[in-house]
Amino acid sequence: MSVKLHWDFWLVLLVTFVVVPIGLQAALTPEKIYQRVLPSVMTLEVESQSGEKFVGSAVLAMADDVAVTAWHVVANARTVWAVFADGQRMKVIGCIHQDALRDVALLKLERPRSHGQATLCRELQAVAARIYVVGTPKGYAFSISDGLISQIQIVDGFREYQLSCPISPGNSGSPIFNQRGEVIGIASWTKSDAQNMSFAIPTQDFIRLNISGDPRTWEQLAATNSSAPPIKLINIRHGQDNAHEETADARSFTAFQKWYYDSIGKSVTVVVQEEGRTNIFAFTVK
Repeated sequence: MSVKLHWDFWLVLLVTFVVVPIGLQAALTPEKIYQRVLPSVMTLEVESQSGEKFVGSAVLAMADDVAVTAWHVVANARTVWAVFADGQRMKVIGCIHQDALRDVALLKLERPRSHGQATLCRELQAVAARIYVVGTPKGYAFSISDGLISQIQIVDGFREYQLSCPISPGNSGSPIFNQRGEVIGIASWTKSDAQNMSFAIPTQDFIRLNISGDPRTWEQLAATNSSAPPIKLINIRHGQDNAHEETADARSFTAFQKWYYDSIGKSVTVVVQEEGRTNIFAFTVK
């Protein structure tokens, strides 16, 4: 009997002084998180079909040659290059799978990258959890910022993280990390008329995408886009008393993309005329 009590006593000590501290150490310091995740983060150098150049961000995830980013970053791409913090530069040969509605895409790199794949967190995170974003805001590559999950919102029928992290153009597609250095989502959009109010797509919305298919090249994607029927957009009102009118061909993605970014956070009324029919839509651009 005394022997059994003796071992029970030491078992309690083992759980108290070994297991509990390990659990408490699960949250890493910001410095450790940055060091851990940096090999997986990349800057995307994108040239559009019209020759415009801009940058976005992405993260190596789901495979050692598959990057995750926001679909709008590459939707009209002619060429895409991935640049890593160690100076390695790879061509992105195409898109494996995308979900335009949720604004996520899987990209295929020209070759695998060893020891760079990020760890994905598959569970939805709690409101008020501390988070970190690493990306290329305004072209300043591999910058880190922190914040909180302000709320989990339903946007267009889907859950999105509302973040307090400062996010700027160039951060689109940036990975959002938890305190263990795991990817919890991808930066998608931000409200221009609010402070530190940005939104990210949770990992649950891209881990279900198919990574086994053959990637479509940028030429193939461009051909798909160019086959869409033309639609005229007129009477685009930017929340002003006088209607600002312009006509745009829906095939001109670059023009529409510029209008979109200029209109984020504004109230917009769009009148769509097609085949003799007129439809009026009022919404806030997000």
